[in-house]
Amino acid sequence: MKILRNYIDKIKPKFEKGGKYHMFFSTFEAFETFLFVPDTVTKTGSHIRDNMDMKRTMAIVVVATIPALLFGMWNTGYQHFLSIGESPEFWATFFFGFLKVLPIIVVAYVVGLGVEFIFAQMRGHEVNEGFLVSGMLIPLIVPADVPLWMVAVATIFAVVIGKEVFGGTGMNILNPALTTRAFLFFAYPTMMSGDKVWIPGLLKGEGIVDGFSGATVLGQAAQNVSEFTNGVGEKIGGWEMFFGNIPGSIGETSTLAILLGAVILIYTGVASWKIMFSVFAGGAVMGLILNAFAVNEFMALPYWQHLLLGGFAFGAVFMATDPVSGTQTEKGKWIYGFLIGFLAILIRVLNPAYPEGVMLAILLMNVFAPLIDHYVIEGNVRRRMKRMKLTA
Repeated sequence: MKILRNYIDKIKPKFEKGGKYHMFFSTFEAFETFLFVPDTVTKTGSHIRDNMDMKRTMAIVVVATIPALLFGMWNTGYQHFLSIGESPEFWATFFFGFLKVLPIIVVAYVVGLGVEFIFAQMRGHEVNEGFLVSGMLIPLIVPADVPLWMVAVATIFAVVIGKEVFGGTGMNILNPALTTRAFLFFAYPTMMSGDKVWIPGLLKGEGIVDGFSGATVLGQAAQNVSEFTNGVGEKIGGWEMFFGNIPGSIGETSTLAILLGAVILIYTGVASWKIMFSVFAGGAVMGLILNAFAVNEFMALPYWQHLLLGGFAFGAVFMATDPVSGTQTEKGKWIYGFLIGFLAILIRVLNPAYPEGVMLAILLMNVFAPLIDHYVIEGNVRRRMKRMKLTA
């Protein structure tokens, strides 16, 4: 590392003001600060010393997604081999999924960071670190068989329209990864919904066993099925829903792996446990209300199963807790999270055209997050004014 540090120090003057390549300083600075802790400090006024900068915070989130990513790779291979009637060993299954998922990750990062670098160069600003997380989240919330060019187009849309037009990281209103997912869903619905998009090779019918179905549990529930089965007719119970060996987006099926990531985020203080808990609480309350009326099988689905299915857990842990697009006040976090969970289950069950709901609920509450914080702050001001009048 010392050799690398010395080399960077040697070429750095060429990228600084007055240097031959000064126009590319933002790109150089991005690579330098990614490799080494920045050596810049405040010059005047009070300041707090901390070894946790934005890149390190984003890196922790990426680490927290690794359990869901690794399981998603294995499950991608598992679902594929299940569809063709084979049962290979663990590593063969994992390696197949690895080869399917890795290109999606590469495309998301290359395209997204490419756009970030272009905007940084145009503005003469530093390269924002936010896409370190978005680049990992995007592959985890799409089907394994999604065409790579669609991922590229959606990523460009999310970075440009969802973030850069607002000023970049820290200024965006909507979660960039969910903006990508929403663009794909509405622009290419046949590749983002239905029974065949979740299993690699199912759309092309590559050696699929007779009668195999790639329907997700939520898809079956939307059809008012009382008992759920996998592609070959085997019953799916609560453990399978929790463990995650069921069809779905790459990183959203395993609640167990997602909760492992939640532990990392909460332990490090990177994400708010209040938002996570309140999302699950809101989902449970809406689920119980639907269970009380239960006029069909979907409404009768036990409330706790709603929390295990689809992208609910993933949205609660990784999407709703986005510090930029979410609420900032402590009381606001409770309200924000509860409404996300409540609306997600409401949309999921009562909207027959969209048996999911988490994406739309989070994006909707992203828009209302500033309003929630505004009223929380106004309420605090009014209470303090009342206390001042009483003491006076």
